Amino acid sequence: MVELKAPLTTLWRGKDAFEEVKTLQGEVFRELETRRTLRFELDGKSYFLKWHKGTSLKEIVKNLISLRMPVLGADREWHAIHRLHELGVDTMHGVGFGEKGVNPLTRTSFIITEDLTPTISLEDYCADWAVNPPDAQVKWMIIKRVATMVRKMHAGGINHRDCYICHFLLHLPFTGREEDLKISVIDLHRAQIRQRVPLRWRDKDLIGLYFSSMNIGLTQRDIFRFMREYFSLPLREILQKESGLIHLADVKAARIKERTIRKNL
Repeated sequence: MVELKAPLTTLWRGKDAFEEVKTLQGEVFRELETRRTLRFELDGKSYFLKWHKGTSLKEIVKNLISLRMPVLGADREWHAIHRLHELGVDTMHGVGFGEKGVNPLTRTSFIITEDLTPTISLEDYCADWAVNPPDAQVKWMIIKRVATMVRKMHAGGINHRDCYICHFLLHLPFTGREEDLKISVIDLHRAQIRQRVPLRWRDKDLIGLYFSSMNIGLTQRDIFRFMREYFSLPLREILQKESGLIHLADVKAARIKERTIRKNL
């Protein structure tokens, strides 16, 4: 199965897309046993390639023991991109997808997306907020936009599984005006798509966002602002209905922070 969009429909017409992918050269961003991420130039434009080369039995068993579905190819990201476009959530633009093989151990697949440039991750953009606070209106504008994106994503049946602020890209230039604000969510290779996102997976995404933004100087008021936008409810009602999530977020964030500190010792 191969799906191509412009310019690949023209450049690779009559050719084997899998053979063309093999010849692509560029900057390697990640090289794993079963996945390769590459940025390359084609016809004067920059793109990203994710090349999946099956998986190992060890990886499948490890994920199943952890009650997680292993990533078996590029199809998840391809379908998630299209679903997010349907939901009106800014994300990557896919221009190529291919998959062949039935056996998950040997199945080969690829996805090609446009390079979102110029952009900066929210992790980098907000890195000095704790010591150099931004304009309050700009901060609240970004908080509101991220909350709206995640709410739409979850309402549309998608949970990210790696929902951290480093996976939200702010498009540049950004003047501080709302009409110039565009944020795209990326790295969807582990995303899950269902009719309805289970509560535990919704909570995992929200806790991931909370943990990844703990060191950028957000106030309790900022967090409440996010919650009001995400849940679309009065704050008092949220605090009553979501007390379990709030407690879990504090516990898990503290646990993750402790684990991160231990690893860095």
